[in-house]
Amino acid sequence: MTDQGDPLARIADALERLTGAMPAMPDWNAAPAYVWDQTGARPVTQLAAPTLDLLKGIDAQKALVTANVARLAAGHAAHDMLLWGARGMGKSALLRTSVIAAQGQDPGTLALVHVAPDAFAALPRLFGALGNEARRFLVFIDDLGFADGDSEGPRALRSWLEGGVDARPANVRLAVTANRRAIVPRHASEQDDPINPRDAVDDKLALADRFGLSVGFHACSQDDYLAIVGGYCASHGLQWDQGEALEWAKRRGARSGRVAWQFVTELAGRIGRAL
Repeated sequence: MTDQGDPLARIADALERLTGAMPAMPDWNAAPAYVWDQTGARPVTQLAAPTLDLLKGIDAQKALVTANVARLAAGHAAHDMLLWGARGMGKSALLRTSVIAAQGQDPGTLALVHVAPDAFAALPRLFGALGNEARRFLVFIDDLGFADGDSEGPRALRSWLEGGVDARPANVRLAVTANRRAIVPRHASEQDDPINPRDAVDDKLALADRFGLSVGFHACSQDDYLAIVGGYCASHGLQWDQGEALEWAKRRGARSGRVAWQFVTELAGRIGRAL
């Protein structure tokens, strides 16, 4: 506790109450991944993700993302990334897998930093810490979305991506996953404004345009879904039935990598196996 008789100490205490205590910082060279939340950063000693060969039905997306992450790890020019589209099609899994692959090629050069939802506003503090390191970092914001009427969040993200005084440092790239390409909600009424009817829409799309690499993910076909199930089952030595796999997807109203993995989890659980 600071000395309350010292005027400077009283000012420091007041500022801390207003702005919150500075978050704790770990050794940024000690772990393959970190989580950044409102209390600071904590290391993740093991980064888990499916292997690249198990991510099926997204071959074009895999090629783009893995190449970009490898460039970042090697210290070459690399893009900020927006991975958008259908739920459950491996957007976040592909990012984690790409980081693991890059770490295998260039150990120690790259770390993943997963930003918790409650820590979005504190990203400038994170950038300030990471910018002092020689290591490269992929800062990952999963399932990003902004509420209606939130103008500050999109404006801050645009500033961090380029042009702002608190933009992310040169050794950091942002990777964002979202369900829609524009990230922010869009409404039909935006098309009906008689004065500059495209302005609102263009402003929202401008946020997506700040990402050098924008990769779309779409609901998988029946063949792709079955290939995903087959790959997981082969990897774990599980027997499966095609008709049952299709019925599983039908009951959930979707075919995706997530639904395939849930089916595989069910198969393993039935026979007392851990995954």
